[in-house]
Order: sequence, then structure tokens, then C-alpha cells
Amino acid sequence: MIEPLLPRVERRTHHPGRRRHPDRLVFQGILFVLHTGIAWEHLPQELGFGSGMTCWRRLAEWTEAGVWPRLHEVLLAKLRSANVLDFSRAAVDGSHIRALLRTTV
Repeated sequence: MIEPLLPRVERRTHHPGRRRHPDRLVFQGILFVLHTGIAWEHLPQELGFGSGMTCWRRLAEWTEAGVWPRLHEVLLAKLRSANVLDFSRAAVDGSHIRALLRTTV
């Protein structure tokens, strides 16, 4: 579901360099860091997600490409089609809306 949303990166043919770490593993690494709250540089190499810097760079790359809003839309559409969205526990937060200063006359 996520793979089609990720930008395709073609490998250079003249000086290809090191192969990119698989997107699936990097995605799991990003989720691991965001879920646990550990620092990017403390992501354990033993988990196979790639380095914390790789995950951080890919997060920035995907953010720049607009992957996250599209993923949100796809997941919401899938949940709507399965009729499993429950808005009875939803909350609306308006704290990000600018409050205008009222002046008295």
C-alpha cells in the first residue's frame, strides 16, 4: 500500500555507488524511532533498518516528496471503504488557529 507512494530513485549507471537500503526496512526504522522516541543516532544496526542517518535522510526525502499526506489519504480511504472509522472518539483542536486581537472602541 505504501510502496507506490514512495518516489522512485534511479541508480546511476556510471558511478553507481553503494546500493540504497530497501525502502521497506527504512520505513520500519522510521516507525521504530518515532514510536520509541530514541534518537536517530541510537537506532540499533542489529535491527536491520539501516543507520539512523539513513532513516532520517529518507524521512526528509519522503517529506519533501509529499509522501505523508498522500499516505494519510490512502489509509483514510481504505478505512472508510471497510467502514471501520469511528468518529465517536474524535476531537477537534483549534489551538493552531490564530486568535485575532479584539480592540474596544
